[in-house]
Amino acid sequence: MTDDLTLGLTSDQANALHTTHGWNELPQGAGPKPLRILLRQFTNVLVIILIIAAVIAFVAGERIDTIAIVIVILLNGILGFVQEWRAENALQSLSNMMSPQATVLRDGRQMIIPARDLAPGDLIIVAAGDRVPADADVIEQTSLSADESALTGESVPVVKDGSGAALYTGTNVVEGRGMGRVTAIGTQTRFGQIAVLTGSVVQRQTHLQRQLGQLAKQLGIAALLIAAMIMGLGVWTGRPLTEMFMTGISLAVAMVPEGLPAVVTITIALGAAALVRQNALTRRLQAVETLGAASVICTDKTGTLTENKMTATEIWTPQGSYSVTGTGYDPSGHIKKDGDKRRASNDPVLAALLEVCAGCNHASLHHESGAWTMIGSPTEGALITLAYKGWTALPDPAGIIAENPFNSDAKRMSILRHTPSGPKVLTKGAPEQLRDLCTAITGPNGPEPLTDACRAQIEAAYTDMAANGHRVIALAAAPAPDNTLREDALVFLGLIGIIDPPRPEVAAAVAQAHAAGTRIIMITGDSPVTAKAIAEAIGLNPQSVMTHDALAVMSDTELTQRLDSDTLIARAEPADKMRIVALLQATGQIVAMTGDGVNDAPALEQADIGIAMGIRGTDVAKEASDLVLLDDNFATIIAAIREGRRQFDNLRKFVRYLLSSNAGEVIALVCNIIIGGPLIFLATQILWMNLITDGLTAVALGLEKPEAGQMQEPPRPMNAPILGWSGVALIVIFGLYTGTSSLWIFWSLLHIDETLARTAAFTAMVVFEKFSVFAFRSLREPCSRIGWASNPFLLLALAVTLGAQVVAVYWTPLQTLLHTTGLGWAEWQMIGLFTLPLIIVPELFKMIMLRGRTNGA
Repeated sequence: MTDDLTLGLTSDQANALHTTHGWNELPQGAGPKPLRILLRQFTNVLVIILIIAAVIAFVAGERIDTIAIVIVILLNGILGFVQEWRAENALQSLSNMMSPQATVLRDGRQMIIPARDLAPGDLIIVAAGDRVPADADVIEQTSLSADESALTGESVPVVKDGSGAALYTGTNVVEGRGMGRVTAIGTQTRFGQIAVLTGSVVQRQTHLQRQLGQLAKQLGIAALLIAAMIMGLGVWTGRPLTEMFMTGISLAVAMVPEGLPAVVTITIALGAAALVRQNALTRRLQAVETLGAASVICTDKTGTLTENKMTATEIWTPQGSYSVTGTGYDPSGHIKKDGDKRRASNDPVLAALLEVCAGCNHASLHHESGAWTMIGSPTEGALITLAYKGWTALPDPAGIIAENPFNSDAKRMSILRHTPSGPKVLTKGAPEQLRDLCTAITGPNGPEPLTDACRAQIEAAYTDMAANGHRVIALAAAPAPDNTLREDALVFLGLIGIIDPPRPEVAAAVAQAHAAGTRIIMITGDSPVTAKAIAEAIGLNPQSVMTHDALAVMSDTELTQRLDSDTLIARAEPADKMRIVALLQATGQIVAMTGDGVNDAPALEQADIGIAMGIRGTDVAKEASDLVLLDDNFATIIAAIREGRRQFDNLRKFVRYLLSSNAGEVIALVCNIIIGGPLIFLATQILWMNLITDGLTAVALGLEKPEAGQMQEPPRPMNAPILGWSGVALIVIFGLYTGTSSLWIFWSLLHIDETLARTAAFTAMVVFEKFSVFAFRSLREPCSRIGWASNPFLLLALAVTLGAQVVAVYWTPLQTLLHTTGLGWAEWQMIGLFTLPLIIVPELFKMIMLRGRTNGA
C-alpha cells in the first residue's frame, strides 16, 4: 500500500487484497425461490390434516373424496403463493443497497470500477449526490458533508472535515467533494455489520399463525378421537368394519373445516389487495392481522414521523421575532410578524437577514413537473427556501469574490460577494462563535455596538429556540469596501430556527392510535431535545427521555419497568432497538416497529410486524419488513390497523360459522349411528357441504365491513382465543339445532325411501348453514341495524350456493356423483319451516341485548 495520493493501489495490490479480505459485497442469501415460497404454503397444520385425509381417502379407494380434498389444498397453496411472490418481486434484493460503481484512484489514474471490486486501502473519490461505496477515512475534502440518517437516524447532515472524519457505506454525500481511503468492505462495514445482525434474527410466526396452528391441532385431535370412538362403537354394535371405517373418515372430514385454510388465505389476500390501494404492500399475508392486535408501535423519527426536509420555522432579530409557514422545500409559505406577512421589500431588517440566507449559500431550488426539488445541503436548502418565501432577490452566481468554507473548528461559513450596495461579507454559523466575532448588532436605525446586554439577549433567544428542538443558525454581515474577506467586524443580524418538521398527518394518526389503545414509543438516533420537540408536536408527550448511554447501564428489569410508562429513546443504536422490542415482547406485548433506515432493519426483523417506508426506505429495511408503506405515510399504519382488526373480527365470525355448520353434521352423524340407522350423510356429500357451499359463504362473510366502534376498543390480549367459551357455546347451540333438525327430517322420510331421506337431510343441512350465516355477520348487532343488504357479496354467495344445491338435487350428473334424488314441494316446505328459527331467534336475541347495552349506557 502506498501513501502517494496521486497513485492509489495498483491492480496487483488490489487483487492480492481480495484474496485475504474478499469482495465488497454482502453474502448472497438464497433469495425468494418460487419453489420455497410454494412449499411454505403447505406447512399450515390444517393443510397437513387435509393432506392426511386425502391420503386416507385414496387408500380407502374414495377417489372422488381424494380429488375434492386435493383441489382445496392446491387452491389454498396457489393463492398464498401468488400473493407472497408478488410482494417479494415488488422489492429489490438486499444487495442492491451497495453502490453499483465507485470512482477510485488505481495505478496512478482515476477510473470508475464496480463497487464490488473495492479493496481496503483503495482511494475513493466522492462528490455531492454520490452514495458512499465503502467505509473510508477522509484524507482530503472541500465542504464535504454526508446524510447519515439511513444509518444512524440523525436528521442533520454530518460535516466531514478535520482529523478522524469517516465516510460510511450506504450514506449519501449531500455537499462538497472529498477523497477517502477505504478501511472496510463488505460485511466489515457498519452497514454490513447491521445486515449480519438482521440476518441473525430468528424468523417469528405471526400471532395469527400461532393461533390458527393451535386451533388446528385441537380440531385435529378432537376429530381423530371422536372418529376412533365412533368406529369402535359401531364395530362393537355389530356394524361392518368397512362401513365404520368410511364413517370414521366422514366424521373426521365433517369435524375439520376443510375450507378454513382457503377461506383464511382468500380473505387476507383480498384485505391485502385493499391495503395496496391504500398504499400499504403486505409482504406476508397474515402480518396485517397481527398489526391489528398491536399493543405497541415502536417508531423511528426521521423520515417516518418527520418529512426529512429541514425547514426554517422561526426567525429572531433584535427588532422582533417572525414565524414561517410551510414545510419542506416548497416556497409557497409566508413569513409573518405580529400576524402580518412580511417581505424583503417592506422590512429592511428581514431583507438584510434574507440577503445572507440567499448569498451565503450553495443550495438551489428547482421547479419541475409541478414539484419543488432541492440540490445541496439540507440546512442550506432550508435557508434558500426561506429566502424564496421572503421574496428576496437571488444573488448572481458569478458574484462570489472569495469564500471561507464551513469547517467543524470555526463552525461558520463566509462568502465575500458583490451586492447591489457594494461588496459584502455574508456569514452564517453557530450562534456562540458568530456572536463573539461580531462588534455590532442591528438596531432600529442601523448597526449599534454589541454590548454585554445584547450578547445576553442573543444567548437567551438561542437557548429558547434550541430547547424547542431547533437547530439554530446565526447570520451576520459587514461591508467590505476593500474587497477583503474579513470576519472580525461583523454586524449580528439574527437567528433562524430550523427543524425537520413532523408530517402534517401524523398528529391525527397518533391520536387515532391512542384511541385504539395502541401505545407509541419513539426510538431515534437523533438528539434528545429534537426528538422530544417532535414527540410533543405530534401528541406523544413522553414522561421521560432516555439515551443509549442510560440504556447501557440499565438491567433488563429496570428497562422493562421504564417502558411501562410513556418514554422516548434518543441516540439509540441498532442493538438498543432490538433489545427494547424483545423486552416488550417478553411482557406479552404485540410489537410493531416502523423504520426506513439500515439501522432499523434488525428491529424490524425482531418485531411481531416490521413496517418499512417504501419511498425513503432502504432496501435492507424493506427486506426485513412485513409491511411496506408505499407513500411513507405514518397515517397509513392506522388504515392497516383498522384492516387488521376487521380481518380478525371476520376471522372469528367465519371460524364460528364453519364450525357451527360442521358441528351440526357431526351431531347428526353421531346420533344417527347411536340410533342405529343408515348413514345420514355420505362422505362426498360432507365434502360438498364443507368445500363447495360453506367455503364460498365464509369468504363472503370475511368481506364484512368494520363494525362501529372497532377503533375505539383496546387491542385484544395476546392470549385472546379465536373461539373462546362463548364461541364454543354458540357452536354447540347451532350444531344441536341443525343436527337434530336434519336428523328429524331424515327419519321422518326414511320409511318412504332412504335416498329421498338422505337427500332431504343433506339439502336441509346446506340450507340451514346458508341462512344461519346472517347470525354470524355481527357477533353483537342485529342485521336490521347493520343492513340486511350491506354485504352484497354475501347475498351473491347465498344465491350461488343455494343454486348449486338445487342443481345437485335435480341435475342427473350431480345426482350420480352425490347420490341424490329430486325433492318434492312437501320436503322443501319442511326444510323451510326448520330454517326460519335460524333467522328469527338470533335477530331477536341481539335486539334485546343491544337495547340492554343502550339502556345501560
